[in-house]
Formats: sequence, C-alpha cells, structure tokens
Amino acid sequence: MTNAQRFHFISGLPRSGSTLLAALLRQNPRFHAGMTSPVGSLFSGMLNQFSAGSEFGPVIQQSQRRRLLQGLFESYYADQEDKKIIFDTGRLWSSKLPAIKDLFPQAKVIACVRNVAWIMDSIERLYRANPYENTKLFIDDVERNTVYSRVDTLAQRNRLVGFAWAGLKEAFYSEQASSLLIIEYDLLAQAPEKVLRLVYDFIEEPWYPHDFNNIEYDAPEFDEALGLKGLHKVRPKVAMEARRTILPPDLFEQYSQLSFWQDGRNSAANIIRINQDKSHLQPSKTMA
Repeated sequence: MTNAQRFHFISGLPRSGSTLLAALLRQNPRFHAGMTSPVGSLFSGMLNQFSAGSEFGPVIQQSQRRRLLQGLFESYYADQEDKKIIFDTGRLWSSKLPAIKDLFPQAKVIACVRNVAWIMDSIERLYRANPYENTKLFIDDVERNTVYSRVDTLAQRNRLVGFAWAGLKEAFYSEQASSLLIIEYDLLAQAPEKVLRLVYDFIEEPWYPHDFNNIEYDAPEFDEALGLKGLHKVRPKVAMEARRTILPPDLFEQYSQLSFWQDGRNSAANIIRINQDKSHLQPSKTMA
C-alpha cells in the first residue's frame, strides 16, 4: 500500500444495497470496492491472538499490534496499488469503529440500511427460490422449519441480520459516529446519482460520472457455497422494485419497528434524508 492510498469501509445491514454501492464505486478507476472481504475475519483472528487468554498476548506490545493490523490491510491489498481509495466491505466494521479510527484516522464508514422487515422479506425470497438447498444460514431443521423460525433465527444478535443491526446501532450512538454515513436502500435505488454525490462529499473526493444503467457485479461461487444463489447479484440498472411482502402480516409489523436510524437526535452520525419539499437530498447533519 502506498502512502497515497486511503481506506474507507462499507458496512451496515445485509440486503440493503452494500453490494450495489460497491458495484457503483468500483466504476471509478481510482477506487477499489467489492463484496465482503476476508479482512474482517482475519482482523478478528489476529485480535484473538493478541488478547488475554492467548499465550502470545503478553509478549505483543500495543505498537506491534497496530503495525500487525495495518500490515494486514497492506498485504491483502498489495495488488491494488494502482487504486488510490480502498473500500473494504464487512458487517464487522460497524462494531470496530474505535480500532478503525485509531489505525486510519481519516477513514469513513458508509453503512447501508433498510427497513428490517424488508431485509427479512428479501432473504426469505432467496430461501424460497432455492427449495432444494439447505442454506448455511441455518444450522438445523429447528431453525429452518418455518418462516417464523427462519426470521427469528436471522434476528438473533450473533446471526446474519441481528449481528449487523446490533453492531450498527453501537456505531450510531458511539463517540466515533461522526465518521459514519447512513444510506437508506430506497434512496440509493430511487436517486442513485444524488446519493452518490453525497458519498463523494463525505469522503472528500472529486466527483466521477457513473453509469447507472450498466452495472456489473455477481459472485455466484460465493453464493453457491453459502447455499443462497443470487445473494450478491446486482441488476444492470439501478431501479426501485415495488412488490408486496411475502412475510405474514404480524411478522412484517414486528420487524418494521427497528429502524433506529430514523431518529438521529442522540447521534452524531450523518444520515442522508429527503428534504420535506422532496426536491433534493441532503445529509441530516453537516459533514466534515
């Protein structure tokens, strides 16, 4: 990694536009972005080796820990030396803001969000579209038996949706929240250029003209290994798709109540909202 490179992070909730955002950002020849990378898991694994309970923890000093973790990023992205801006994607990063800001003080975290009921709806649709596959999202038949058990399992604090939601809520109310930008999926799908221009402002980069009608991104090998075909496939054109939910009404109502980011009064996070006159988008707070 050269001194000219800068790191930013894409995080947030699953099925909320993070792959779409990465697919758009990677159109810029100065940017590298993609689906969830292994860097977050490697980061956690190294922290485990540093920490109490590890035989190596007592002999690794704080300065060495920082160098080793920075070296992880440098080594993983060594073949992207022509890219000036690196976006690493992972749900983990919302819960690692203190470490991110210490390692990369200029780094920003962009978190894609969506009404949690629609996230559950989206995952359930993928599950039903693969009826002859037991996805790895569920451990056993007890978890995958019905839509109720599937949704409740995903919502647990250590599972796909629940972990991402809890990590983002932690970041939203943290002392590093001013480095966080919240993007709602519906806004990204309805007005991609306006939203992306605000992203560029947030990361303090000059605008690049994107093509919102010819987007390319798919990761079939990764999705098939997970047993959930189509999880990371992005449609060629950015557009909002209206549909009815397939969740039972009581389940949809239950998970529609979890959009904590809609009330930013107790948070320093930046949230892209629609103005009351609906004429243009603006951040809810002044962004540095």
